[in-house]
Amino acid sequence: MPKLVYDFAEGNKAMKQLLGGKGANLAEMTNLGLPVPPGFTITADACRAYLETGAVPADLADEIDKHVDLLQQKMGKKLGQADDPLLVSVRSGAAVSMPGMMETVLNVGLNDDSVNGLAHHSGNPRFAWDAYRRLIQMFGKTVLGMDGDVFEDAIEAAKEAKGTRNDLDLDADDLKALVETFKQAVHDHTGREFPQDPRTQMDLATEAVFGSWNSDRAILYRRQERIPTDLGTAVNICSMVFGNLGMDSGTGVAFTRDPSTGQPGVYGDYLQNAQGEDVVAGIRNTVPLADLEQLDKTSYDDLMEIMATLEGHYRDLCDIEFTVERGKLWMLQTRVGKRTAAAAFRIATSLVDEGVIDTDEALTRVKGAQLAQLMFPRFDADAEKDLITKAIGASPGAASGKVVFTSAAAVEAADRGEKVILVRRETNPDDLHGMIAAQGILTSRGGKTSHAAVVARGMGKTCVCGAEDLDVNVAQGTIKVNGTIMEAGELISIDGTTGEVFRGEVPVVPSPVVQYFEGTLAPSDGDELVASVHRLMTHADEVRRLGVRTNADTADDAARARRFGAEGIGLCRTEHMFLGERRESVERLILAESDAELEAALAELEPLQRGDFLELLTAMDGLPVTIRLIDPPLHEFLPSMEELAVKVAVARERGEDPGRNAALLAAVQRLHEQNPMLGLRGVRLGLVVPGLFAMQVRAIASAAVELRDRGMDPRPEIMIPLVGAVQELHLARDEVERVLAEVGVAGEIPIGTMIELPRAAVIADQIAEAADFFSFGTNDLTQTTWGFSRDDVESAFFSRYLEKGIFAVSPFESIDREGVGALVRTGVDRGRATKPDLKLGICGEHGGDPDSIHFFHDVGLDYVSCSPFRIPVARLESGRAALASE
Repeated sequence: MPKLVYDFAEGNKAMKQLLGGKGANLAEMTNLGLPVPPGFTITADACRAYLETGAVPADLADEIDKHVDLLQQKMGKKLGQADDPLLVSVRSGAAVSMPGMMETVLNVGLNDDSVNGLAHHSGNPRFAWDAYRRLIQMFGKTVLGMDGDVFEDAIEAAKEAKGTRNDLDLDADDLKALVETFKQAVHDHTGREFPQDPRTQMDLATEAVFGSWNSDRAILYRRQERIPTDLGTAVNICSMVFGNLGMDSGTGVAFTRDPSTGQPGVYGDYLQNAQGEDVVAGIRNTVPLADLEQLDKTSYDDLMEIMATLEGHYRDLCDIEFTVERGKLWMLQTRVGKRTAAAAFRIATSLVDEGVIDTDEALTRVKGAQLAQLMFPRFDADAEKDLITKAIGASPGAASGKVVFTSAAAVEAADRGEKVILVRRETNPDDLHGMIAAQGILTSRGGKTSHAAVVARGMGKTCVCGAEDLDVNVAQGTIKVNGTIMEAGELISIDGTTGEVFRGEVPVVPSPVVQYFEGTLAPSDGDELVASVHRLMTHADEVRRLGVRTNADTADDAARARRFGAEGIGLCRTEHMFLGERRESVERLILAESDAELEAALAELEPLQRGDFLELLTAMDGLPVTIRLIDPPLHEFLPSMEELAVKVAVARERGEDPGRNAALLAAVQRLHEQNPMLGLRGVRLGLVVPGLFAMQVRAIASAAVELRDRGMDPRPEIMIPLVGAVQELHLARDEVERVLAEVGVAGEIPIGTMIELPRAAVIADQIAEAADFFSFGTNDLTQTTWGFSRDDVESAFFSRYLEKGIFAVSPFESIDREGVGALVRTGVDRGRATKPDLKLGICGEHGGDPDSIHFFHDVGLDYVSCSPFRIPVARLESGRAALASE
């Protein structure tokens, strides 16, 4: 068995996978000589072993014993001793930050004897009994699985009896009585007494932290953030320092830069006479970190120096937790801080300007998902607004929705398709479902470091915190503000940048970042954010190897995509050109009973198709345009069988002639397939319906010739869909080449195919003989590989598969690397074995997914293609993928 426990002095920040982020960074700060309370870390290996077997590893207890002995020697005190006992915290710490999702227990080591010794040694009985009640409360909820409301209700009852709403007004006797109440509650819940042995407390708390890795909220958070399920969590045992010893003590959270905007300065929250959980829980409203300078200048100056040291050492925004114990500053945690999308771009370019990092590294510090957030609309500054209050803008964005007061209500409303704002006094980790479902979060307590703020920033969710004017009554379902009462269901709007809260729905306007991409706002005319985005996008374009095309069927979409930086069209779906007012022409095609009728219907459609291609090729003049010949079954262009059957039945019931509807019904019945996704479509349709592909090819080629005659540079590419056998492609290609020769462009237009069937990927070496290019259609390839229909299964069982961990993310959202991805890789390798210069792209929805883009870069594709709005994201991620592969 490998080493399972490390003293803080034995680790470093590079050991995150083993020691977790918290443990690795505590070790790093210890080695930097910063004031870190002594302690040790139980590794994530131990957690993984526990999760696999249900029991702690056999050797763990002995290793912990050795480190407890060493810790007691360092501190000069022992766990459980009657006078001045050693107390420790037991805190989770995964390799990837999961704020508030797993468990913490403070003040481990207190019992009925040592609490008196702590009271005597500290000279502060109130502090000692407050520490003891916190231990029992955390232990009861975290370790024993008790309902937290049992303890909260007891606290509220004690405050009510005292005639106060402030926890600090409860004196030592009040807290001593609470301890007895809490202990009785433990007994009533478990049938046994609260454990008095400190080592038993530590061991049980450690197991609870291990187990919290698989709590519902932790699983949900990992799924939301795409964190691997098999990492496990380390456990940090740290000697306690106390911020609740009096007004010369306190606790806080600091950022080396503003996590909302990226601006340098003094940012964070501080709370006198409190322990760390009080700050992030938002139970009491904090004061700005800058106020610490007046409250305790020595600690403030020390903190500023340490913050500068940490940012210089980590070369990034640092998030810091600290405690002041009677004027002595202690560092409890640091990590590279979560930030908003806007802050990520500003910080990255600022660090370049400061000479801290180069532009390559700056590009790796931002993500496509963050860029997508910056493209969301903002509230219209000129619109009329009914301002309710202004608080702390904790996570930017513009969100409007109906007021809901519980996470359950938020989820239910979202399931009905309603937009909601989750309004709480403060959120806690159990609110994660509701936070995900809501458009935004509004709390009356807490600041930029509260649970609501930190989690919302991580999810890119709009959040306003600390709206003290709001009296939120969850039980009554009301908000009282300035004499006005609002109820559940009323519309409000929140601005996560300014912290403003408005009654009603506020109109939105395009983001400046979108205006920049549209070309209506120059980088020099925009704000600092637009300039930062421009710099990093420019660098991404310089370093990326992957081309970025768009999926577009109309000239308008093509023009927008081109403004957004598309380098061509990777997929034009020609079937979309058969809809609308052209349905009658398609119906005549389907109903044709003779060659003459078929030819007439095709002749009617050809000029319409030609006009479409003229517009599309004009919009993309000088850039490649991959045009997929018609793919879906023909009956999809007809009214539904049910609709036609009703019309025919009603007409006959009335004694009327159903006419054309009867013919259409007969056609639909004739063409009906049990599984049309696997039926007469794609290349099969082109080979069965004479002249269909030829009509489309003639329209494409003649449009290209006309544009060339006008002095333009059209570059169409013809793509044949759903090929599963090279013979199909040979036959289809023969027809395409015959038509191209007739139009006078023989050999001038590339002819390729979509790889969207597993068989096509496996025999790609054969198919490449007849193809000038491949484009992987990963939507259908995912369906045919997994054996399910997207339209049916997403609503039927995907949510259950996500809950059970079968999917970490929908395989339609991000490429399934092990299955579908393996087929893509096979198709690439075998295709290029036949034709080393074979052009390869991807045109499924995965072409705009950041994680998938990195995979496509790695397997050697030439380009990705995605919807116009995702073009900037694909450009950015293609640049990041190129740097990651160096």
